[in-house]
Amino acid sequence: MLRVRPFFPEDIDPVWLMLQPVIRSGDAYALPMDLDREPALAYWLHPTHEVFVAEIDGHVVGSYFLRPNQAGGGAHVANCGYLTALSERGRGVARAMCAHSLDRARERGFRAMQFNFVVSSNDRAVRLWQSLGFEIVGRLPEAFLHPRLGYIDSLVMFRRIEST
Repeated sequence: MLRVRPFFPEDIDPVWLMLQPVIRSGDAYALPMDLDREPALAYWLHPTHEVFVAEIDGHVVGSYFLRPNQAGGGAHVANCGYLTALSERGRGVARAMCAHSLDRARERGFRAMQFNFVVSSNDRAVRLWQSLGFEIVGRLPEAFLHPRLGYIDSLVMFRRIEST
């Protein structure tokens, strides 16, 4: 059974094992492809991030962070980053984490969620976010240098969060 729970220190190694191939592929996050373990984990586990993991049968299969998208006047909009273990893609892990993140953002008083830089070739993520109510509200032409496709667009996706 899939469950999402807060990150614990013992989750560092499983998170790195998911984060490393995503960084090395260079096709989803605007991070250096050769980013080492410590700076990569410092990015994911930044003090401003509330971090969660998804697990199936006690095994960590995904992670996400939640943070304010901006400071000050933009602090009412949430932002998240998501990771799913390569072996678990297509099993609903990202969908469950996004649903959890929307609930958690609502609990924290955020009024909306925005994804600032969704790589346009990441069709699977774009379709998933759209199915969860996110709209493409902006396109950044050739903003991402994809390792195989060259310069491609990045998308800004947005969803309001209804208050309870």
